Amino acid sequence: MSLVEKALKKMQESAKPVTAPPPAPAAMSPAAPRVAVEPPRRSGETAAQRVAPTPPPPPQRVVVFNPQTLRAGGLLPPEHQERQLAQQYRQIKRPLIDAAIGRNMAALPNGRLIMLASALSGEGKTFTSLNLALSMAREKDVSILLVDADVAKPHISRALGVNHEPGMLDLLRDPNLNPESVILQTDVPNLSMLPVGSHSENATELLASERMEQVAQALIAHDPQRLVLFDSSPLMLTTEAQALAQVVGQIALVVRASSTSHQVLLEALESVRNRASVSLILNQCKAQSNNSYYYYGYGDNGVQTAAE
Repeated sequence: MSLVEKALKKMQESAKPVTAPPPAPAAMSPAAPRVAVEPPRRSGETAAQRVAPTPPPPPQRVVVFNPQTLRAGGLLPPEHQERQLAQQYRQIKRPLIDAAIGRNMAALPNGRLIMLASALSGEGKTFTSLNLALSMAREKDVSILLVDADVAKPHISRALGVNHEPGMLDLLRDPNLNPESVILQTDVPNLSMLPVGSHSENATELLASERMEQVAQALIAHDPQRLVLFDSSPLMLTTEAQALAQVVGQIALVVRASSTSHQVLLEALESVRNRASVSLILNQCKAQSNNSYYYYGYGDNGVQTAAE
């Protein structure tokens, strides 16, 4: 059994099922009929509070993370690289989490909404999204919601077999749908996921709508420990990613070494300029140290190395 398989098995076994107590017996005396009345909107009510009044019970389906299947699909590292990459993801996640929850620094506005993006396709964005989510889920102070927001190529939803489940696009189309009702629990503790949902021809307009802002705020308002990771479409190939960038507080841009040109990278950075705190993750770098992943922070003071 590989390192990833052992880690996943240990995390999955640590989640103990909770048995709900039996319902209390109903009173024998007759009760007067009740009429449900929708309360009026209160002044100062936030966008998250307007999304839905009461969350329904969570869905019963549990998404299973199968290491062999994910590795065969190129979404988990080969066994001989697991330990090395696990250490590198620990370095990558730390500044993102610190900025999200305000650990040893001021929390970023909307910092718990984190978008994983790339300039072009084939740079390892989805691989990074999944492995970063698994690494973050091992933290003690946060819970992770992985959102498949790559509406053009929803690789994560397909790999986990939930591409036909209702998800993010359904939430954006239906203002009466509560976000918690379509979030799927996984067999990995502290990790849940939101599928991409039903295909839509006007996905960009949905992502750029006020409803998207309401849904994003509702996702973090429901659980103060929740970090939301959006696996988005490539910035330079679609308009959906740039629309999504307007609602997040952090953007991690995956760049493939010796592949992405300097000019394309600059154009991608320019497309999200002044929208969020942007970090760069250099992927598949063939350095003398044999490290495959590097993390860089990009802000008002330029590019600063955060981990190597």
